[in-house]
Amino acid sequence: MPRPILATIHSAALQHNLDRARRAALDSRVWAVVKANAYGHGIENVFEAFRAADGFALLDLNEAERVRALGWRGPVLLLEGVFEPRDLEVCSRLDLWHAVHCDAQIDWLAAHKTQVPHRVFLKMNSGMNRLGFTPERFRAAWTRLNALPQVDEISLMTHFSDADGPRGIAHQLEVFEETTRDLPGERSIANSAALLRHAAAARADWVRPGILLYGSSPDFPEHDAAHWQLLPTMTLSTRLISVQTLKAGDTIGYGSRFTAEGPMRIGVAAVGYADGYPRHCDTGTPVLVNGVRTRMVGRVSMDMITVDLTPVPDAGLGSDVTLWGRASNGAVLSIDDVAKTAGTVGYELMCAVARRVPVVAD
Repeated sequence: MPRPILATIHSAALQHNLDRARRAALDSRVWAVVKANAYGHGIENVFEAFRAADGFALLDLNEAERVRALGWRGPVLLLEGVFEPRDLEVCSRLDLWHAVHCDAQIDWLAAHKTQVPHRVFLKMNSGMNRLGFTPERFRAAWTRLNALPQVDEISLMTHFSDADGPRGIAHQLEVFEETTRDLPGERSIANSAALLRHAAAARADWVRPGILLYGSSPDFPEHDAAHWQLLPTMTLSTRLISVQTLKAGDTIGYGSRFTAEGPMRIGVAAVGYADGYPRHCDTGTPVLVNGVRTRMVGRVSMDMITVDLTPVPDAGLGSDVTLWGRASNGAVLSIDDVAKTAGTVGYELMCAVARRVPVVAD
């Protein structure tokens, strides 16, 4: 039989979370953000669940081609725009909308030969200081784009740096609104955190939910996924492939990082850092065995972890192990809880699941 590790994608949960985003968005149209291969879920695995979105937002041309190949004929937005001039030919062929965040992209458009003008999203750097034109240069960029026959419609966008924290969005929103006050065009400003925490202030023509669609809280640990009524969309599961009985003083694994204080049973689960499970998880990282919460002990190996079976005395060879997501008995282990122990965020765990892990959609 194959190695028992499996990533299961929950279509009903994806639909639920998209509905949750739409309720928060009120009358705004909703991009389903499927960059990074749909946050590690697989674009093909989430497509049907996200058909009710108004458009798909993603990062590169390969992802755009996959969405079109699945039959989507609505809007598709390249969130970082094109990376070289010839990408514009693909945008023309696939009818892609694309962000414009620098002078070079405007230069490429000006030299592009096309029969059909492009829909572009002009990006403002309102304080994130990654991509976009500063407020002082934004209107000049808009004027250049507006003069090009290669450009049909110009929408306006920005991205919030602190929507998930106490600083909030007011300082950036003020800059964006003041700079764009009399400019025509649709607006897109709200990411997941802005949509859930600042829905009234961040309302615009389009919203761009990403992580919330995949059941992770954008402002964890202040609020967990259950607080925002989000459901887990990915379950990473495996089974116990061995059980060891330890006595006081016995150690486990590389570096002997865990020492048994007394007699205890240890289960060996078929998952490791080669599967995308974080190597820097340590003793205490939560795990479900047969749906019962317990802890990992010792160091993560390439292909195995060890778990404390003290809370699960009936566990044995073949018992179910849930690394994150929903166990067969309905118990949920939030990916955010695991990520916190690993010193990272749920986004990374989703995206890091290795290609050797089989993926199925339920």
